[in-house]
Amino acid sequence: MTSEIYFDNNATTRVRPEVFEALAPYYAEFYGNPSSIHRFGSQVSHRLSEARVQVASLIGAADPVEVIFTSCGTEGDNAAIRGLLEMRPDKRQIITTQVEHPAILGLCQHLEKKGYRVTWLGVDQDGMLDLDELREALTDETALVSIMFANNETGVIFPIEQIGAIVKSKGVPFHVDAVQAAGKLALDVKNSPVDLMTLSAHKFHGPKGVGALYVRRGMTVPPFIIGGHQERSRRAGTENVAGIVGMGKAAELALKSQKEDFARIGALRDQLQNSLLESCPSARVNGDKVKRLPNTLNISFRYLEGESILVLLDQHGICASTGSACTAGSSEPSHVLRAMRTPADWLQGAVRFSLSRFNTEDEVRFINEKMPSIVKRLEGLSALGKLAVQHRNQTPGSDNPAASEQGGRL
Repeated sequence: MTSEIYFDNNATTRVRPEVFEALAPYYAEFYGNPSSIHRFGSQVSHRLSEARVQVASLIGAADPVEVIFTSCGTEGDNAAIRGLLEMRPDKRQIITTQVEHPAILGLCQHLEKKGYRVTWLGVDQDGMLDLDELREALTDETALVSIMFANNETGVIFPIEQIGAIVKSKGVPFHVDAVQAAGKLALDVKNSPVDLMTLSAHKFHGPKGVGALYVRRGMTVPPFIIGGHQERSRRAGTENVAGIVGMGKAAELALKSQKEDFARIGALRDQLQNSLLESCPSARVNGDKVKRLPNTLNISFRYLEGESILVLLDQHGICASTGSACTAGSSEPSHVLRAMRTPADWLQGAVRFSLSRFNTEDEVRFINEKMPSIVKRLEGLSALGKLAVQHRNQTPGSDNPAASEQGGRL
């Protein structure tokens, strides 16, 4: 067994060896600036064009020029939403969901403070949208709709084709955060109602620090970084050549292997899920069990703290999470699970296991061996804690304020 058993792939993924081999020369050997006129630079520019084709193919784009390279998914989300608002200044309503990634959630909360009206669509207990609520929310004032393809915490997949058809019937631009979907699900933006789509390379075994924003040909989005001609004058600044080359290679490999990979990964996920539900009676799965990413398992353990579970898992070299890496360190329960109206006794005990092509059956077995004892240990501590509180509250003269006050009067 390796020193780390990594089941936190919705946070980030290991770079595939082929990707590293492809990008490494662009740090030391082919270091020219792609904007240079000389051949040494132009050969780098040619490689960026190849990467653009590779990313366009991953998402089924009609034309590689529809792909703008960015630094990450968050930048792409910001560029898409802010750009559409700039192009439609008379429209003051934004429609999104209560379960978006913080990149969308935080931006829309910020825009609310700036005077925009944000309609936050709810979800049911399985994390699914009510499409009638979306229909009713659309008005003549709607500037855009932004809805994620797949949830980063639960893996729940939204019906993007149906959503897009509703949105486009009203002539409203439609942005999709597909950061968790790209490389895991078949995407075909050419034949879909999506106008803008956000991707991030490090979610499908590419390098960190590079992403892409798809903008359908004919959609006008203003430059979001000004100062140079790069990315057809839409994102100025010298390109992250090695990162872009790595993203292109990762996209190419993902497109070739995603069907085979995720059939195997889905089987491993189900094996992990079924074993945990059997060995831990206090466990329940969060989110729709069918319409979800094949690599994601969000599971709650009743009355327990997810962070405590993670600490004990980490002692065995097992890496998992309680939700989005962008909210790590927050003491607040998951906004996704709260939106799903997850009962209070299950809310804090959520753990997300997210798999990749590098995970194995031996690793799944190892987790299934360790989890029951971790859960029993924490359940024992929880029971002792409850007994201590009950005893303290029933003992006169204890640190219970009510009891102390009564003791003073006597």
